[in-house]
Amino acid sequence: MNISRLFKMKRNENEENILQKHSFRVLNEHSLEEQKEVAVVVPVYNAEKYLNITVDSVIKQNFGFHRISLILVDDCSTDSSREILNEYASLYENITVVLLDTNTGTPAHPRNLGIELANAKYITFLDADDWFAPNGILSLYNILEESQVNYAVGKTIQVEAGGQKIIGKYESVRKRLNISPLSIPHIFYHLGPRARMMRLDFIRDHKIRFPEMKFAEDKQFFMDVLFKCEEISTTTDPIYYLNRMDDNNESLTKQTNIIEKTDSNIAVMKYVLRKKLDQNIEKMAINRLIEFDSITRLFDRHHFLKSENKEEYFEKFREILGILKKTKYDISETFFKPLHKIAFDLLKEKRYEEVEQLFRWSKKQADKKIVIKGDTAYYEGPLKDEKYKLIEIPLHAEVNSHEFHDDVFVLNFAAYGKQREHINGIQFQHRETAKITHDFNVTAEADGSYRLKLTLDELAELRSGGYVMYLVYNDYERINIIKQSDVKSEKDINQKSYTFYKTVKGNISLKIK
Repeated sequence: MNISRLFKMKRNENEENILQKHSFRVLNEHSLEEQKEVAVVVPVYNAEKYLNITVDSVIKQNFGFHRISLILVDDCSTDSSREILNEYASLYENITVVLLDTNTGTPAHPRNLGIELANAKYITFLDADDWFAPNGILSLYNILEESQVNYAVGKTIQVEAGGQKIIGKYESVRKRLNISPLSIPHIFYHLGPRARMMRLDFIRDHKIRFPEMKFAEDKQFFMDVLFKCEEISTTTDPIYYLNRMDDNNESLTKQTNIIEKTDSNIAVMKYVLRKKLDQNIEKMAINRLIEFDSITRLFDRHHFLKSENKEEYFEKFREILGILKKTKYDISETFFKPLHKIAFDLLKEKRYEEVEQLFRWSKKQADKKIVIKGDTAYYEGPLKDEKYKLIEIPLHAEVNSHEFHDDVFVLNFAAYGKQREHINGIQFQHRETAKITHDFNVTAEADGSYRLKLTLDELAELRSGGYVMYLVYNDYERINIIKQSDVKSEKDINQKSYTFYKTVKGNISLKIK
């Protein structure tokens, strides 16, 4: 690839020449001449603490590093990142380092540069403080080759000081080939650059680029990708480790001003509405921007409750409501959580004191009172208005009994809510290693309760440690199972002790030691 040739390429009048927007230099430019199978693009800014881990995770891919083009774009770092990048470029011919002469203030431009410079069949993105699982690239490459779609996504594991958890479970709950992205209700949630691979020609042909915003640039980019995909594929394989350690203070996520981020979300909202999409697609995208970004992240957070200027939050939501007037539907009818529907109604009616009261209860009230009416469970909320007094719970489960009986462990539990008919089973997830999960079926009993039966052999297959027990429904949504009694069920199997017990938070759990 001749970069000077790229500069001279004829473009449409309205098409921005990304290569000429900011000056830069390239180390190992010659490595772009040879087409590789996968290009990995990494935007870098003051990433010295984790940069070695990030780059080494690509070099050590079981896919074979010789099949990869690694493009690292430094956005004028002021720490030792450039020295680290220079060293890697001197050691590996297929590492291309791009050094921007001025800071652009967003990972969007470095990623866009990577898209322009890449010479590969597929492209994926990696942030400079995260890392790939050893088989991450191989897994995504294989499923793209198998299904011949333009987009594939796998499992992301978020790493925190207190442990690990899986992000965007809907993306990786099972292997799916050639499915419509719209068949996954939460598909527009959690649209960071992690654990995704795309056909590079698809991105270029549709002129999909990251908008140069400080926040939400990845959200708009991947919305555009999904808008253009008729089919996608997903894998259960671990792909990507997302770094959210407490001391990772350079991450943009930790530096976010919530009002500034809301402004970015509003910009994306306007962008989506301007596209005049099919209404079903539009509603799914706008749902994410309203229910998740404008209610959950804006109000159902401690920063709102602690703010001394709550009017600033309400003013932003009034701006959002003004934008929604251009739509021909009530977006709250698409909400997943009844609590959010109540909050939306209160915000529309400008009942701001009750909004604060509702979310203070949501975040601060540890032991929420639950009311059972027929087959449905409700929270008894904090509002006096009878219309909003009871808040429906989509699915609620409570332990009736559990015991070891001969060579079988039996758990009986009751379930309430509209999602009962969508129960899939119970999942055991290792507390320390989130990617270790075990799924077991449950049976519906004649009296309306549910039963889990595990043989001693099935329990013996679980490795030592603690396990969170989740009731899974709709394939990927999960809840804890409430346990009122302190009674334990204990059994020794093959020199290990198995204990089912009540956690501090009042849920049933398993410990093996």
